[in-house]
Amino acid sequence: MLVYPTGRGHYPAMSAQSPQSPQSPHSPQSESSDFAKVSEFIREIRIALLTTVDRDGRFHTRPVQTLHVDADRTLWFFTDWSSPKVEELHHDIRVSLGYADPKRHVYVAVSGSGSLLRDTRKAEQLWSIEQRAYYPDGPRDERLALLRVSIERAEYWIAPGRVSYLLAAATAVVTGKPAGVIGENRTIDTIK
Repeated sequence: MLVYPTGRGHYPAMSAQSPQSPQSPHSPQSESSDFAKVSEFIREIRIALLTTVDRDGRFHTRPVQTLHVDADRTLWFFTDWSSPKVEELHHDIRVSLGYADPKRHVYVAVSGSGSLLRDTRKAEQLWSIEQRAYYPDGPRDERLALLRVSIERAEYWIAPGRVSYLLAAATAVVTGKPAGVIGENRTIDTIK
């Protein structure tokens, strides 16, 4: 297995909690349940918008297909070794992924660190026939790189639909108080 070096990548020190963010009221059991829900949403939606940071500090976003979600909070993708994201991840390993299913009102945001590797065995596990369009030589294609994203933070929203928003708007007009979160919203931090 060849692991693409990320040692030179910029990655500022992070604390578990910023001074302004409250402690999470979730128990480890609740976080596990929340992550199971995040994993399910990611598997169902599959296509994400992956954002990396280029050398000039600008965001670079593109669609990617999620191939697998591991229980250890790792996401797997294929990419080409000549892709701009390879150089971007060499410079800065921070990534963000956004998933959306507007029909079901489900949204997921993930942030973490990305690494690139060559691992034929893992590529064979993740392989599907449609990948031949990009990698004609199959899982052993020289251009095929595995992108592994270690999730550090995930957040999801489940919106209840238009009627709930209209009711909340009517209540806000009558009471003069804005609505809080409508639906369900959870955050899972893996860095403690």
